[in-house]
Amino acid sequence: MRFLVDAQLPAAMARWLAANGHDAQHVADVGLSSAADSLIWQYAAGQNSIIVTKDEDFAQRRILSPHGPSILWLRVRNTRKRELLSRFASQLPQVVASFERGETLVEMI
Repeated sequence: MRFLVDAQLPAAMARWLAANGHDAQHVADVGLSSAADSLIWQYAAGQNSIIVTKDEDFAQRRILSPHGPSILWLRVRNTRKRELLSRFASQLPQVVASFERGETLVEMI
């Protein structure tokens, strides 16, 4: 799967995804770290990437739009990077399965 990790999440998440067999970039990797949500949305759609974000705006936009990138919405409290990546790793198989079934908005709690 191809992922685009949003600015409020660590670049280490994109690196971890890439190390585990996924195509992943952080918005900083592609010059979008300060970009408006609409530009990130367009970029992800053009690259067929799933946006990984803590931003509820992307989730709401996905609900209202029949087209566009899929969204992995992380609804977790602020935490240390190690804990975040550990939680992410434990839930990723279910997340991938959800996207493979055709879901376009997946929440990780």
